[in-house]
Amino acid sequence: MLDLAFVRANLALVEQKLRARGADPAALLGDFHSLDQRRREAITRAEQLKARRNELSQQVGALKKSGGDATALMDETRALKDELDSLDAAAGKLDNELHLALASVPNLTRDEVPTGTSEADNATVKTWGEKPQFDFTPKPHWEIGESLGILDLERAAKLSGARFSVLMGAGARLERALISFMLDLHTQKHGYTEVLPPFMVNSKSLYGTGQLPKFAEDLFRCSDADAEATSRGEFKDNDHWLIPTAEVPVTNLYRDEILDEARLPICLTAYTPCFRAEAGAYGKDVRGIIRQHQFQKVELVKFTKPEDSDAEHEKLTRDAEEILEALKLPYRRMLLCTGDTGFSSAKTYDLEVWLPGQGLYREISSCSNFEGFQARRANIRYKPAGKGKTGFVHTINGSGLAVGRTWLAILENYQQADGSVVVPGALKPYMGGIERITKAD
Repeated sequence: MLDLAFVRANLALVEQKLRARGADPAALLGDFHSLDQRRREAITRAEQLKARRNELSQQVGALKKSGGDATALMDETRALKDELDSLDAAAGKLDNELHLALASVPNLTRDEVPTGTSEADNATVKTWGEKPQFDFTPKPHWEIGESLGILDLERAAKLSGARFSVLMGAGARLERALISFMLDLHTQKHGYTEVLPPFMVNSKSLYGTGQLPKFAEDLFRCSDADAEATSRGEFKDNDHWLIPTAEVPVTNLYRDEILDEARLPICLTAYTPCFRAEAGAYGKDVRGIIRQHQFQKVELVKFTKPEDSDAEHEKLTRDAEEILEALKLPYRRMLLCTGDTGFSSAKTYDLEVWLPGQGLYREISSCSNFEGFQARRANIRYKPAGKGKTGFVHTINGSGLAVGRTWLAILENYQQADGSVVVPGALKPYMGGIERITKAD
């Protein structure tokens, strides 16, 4: 969430940044100036009335003590109470309207983020690795997986419907190997602390990271969760939603807490399954396992001081890239344009892995600097050494990596003419001696 005082003082800049994202400032903020002014006037008037009420109370006490008649003053005090109750209700309503308006406004992108409307306007920052050359026509992962008997989409559809998969045999082993490999590299080499969080969270957690109330339709909610209540800004402690990413529970570990500066940066990594309704993805990526309702990720999350967040964002992105480099998977780093940057992010790098079976790059990780946007929503602060005033931390996260997309990238990049798939060298210690995945008997 943006800071109210910042929006008030920089309304023209905020509107300019929103238009650069392709958003309509009027639709998001309404008549912000009028709403804010009426709220401030109600608060100011209430404070004046409270001061007058306190003054009258002292006068009533003095009159009663001296034996005088305080009836008129008491009548005025009662009238003030009625007006105060009305003003407090009006101020509360205006405050809620203002809060909901701010909650619907995306983060402001950094100045270095290229202006654009879609992924076509993203900027290539770097390209790594040589694309594999084949003396045969490479196949897409769904053909490879089905022919090897390690990917079963038909039975998954029988179990759960479209956009689900079943991995079998060495395919399941490869998924598990990738999870362990990623966690080991991030904890043992990069210094992250591993976390295993709940896979269901309450509405307050999803609000903290920016999924609610705007993106409720993209989530799976349990029967005790009320999407309509969240749209009104009512967030409960005892309802549940399936997590769309480990970013949500891991970031909210420190919701409503004040962190010591000496602890920063806090670097956490977590494996979780992820659940997404993919409400806006009808007709997209219907083949294979690119876009699933359930998939697995290893997530990276950092809490940093504001002055360190740029450097920590670069480090986190490099940590994710090292997974691809260790697996020798060609990739490129893209700086997302304003129109393609996520709601809560100020700056995002996408890592896109090369898929020879499809002849294109596909996103495998998004690494974002949210600055203080999520911390303000989740009330995550830190106390700078030697200062009495607290400030909001900056939060950063990224996939390190999306496991299913890494799985399919291995199938497409390491496929052989005979239909088998060579296991990358970095994964061999995790595969129980399997060096090549072949069709099971």
